[in-house]
Amino acid sequence: MYELLFWNYKEGIYLNHHLVYESISDAELVDGLEDLPIDIILNRINNVFASWEKVDDASWKNTSGKGAFHIRTTPQSVKIDCYGTEGKTMDKLVDVLDEFKCPLYDPQVPERHDEFNE
Repeated sequence: MYELLFWNYKEGIYLNHHLVYESISDAELVDGLEDLPIDIILNRINNVFASWEKVDDASWKNTSGKGAFHIRTTPQSVKIDCYGTEGKTMDKLVDVLDEFKCPLYDPQVPERHDEFNE
């Protein structure tokens, strides 16, 4: 499994990314994060992956290739668990969240891909 996490800081707020990741993983709300338009984001992902089989409300499976992913959300975050998913598919997911000004935090590295990289 490969995890992709997305959130947006409130203006002027910048927190320890790994601590934010841990809170998001525990489905906790984090003071300093923006609320996200979760339904709109999920709808956009559903449109981008319309050719994939939607296994349930939060899971997609590629029926013509490799990979599957499952999405967990809080009002402030989107966490995507990728299973055997190709890099170009993960790039599409990153691009969708970028449309909503939510840069990727990659906990495997760990690194957040935004203009304030530490």
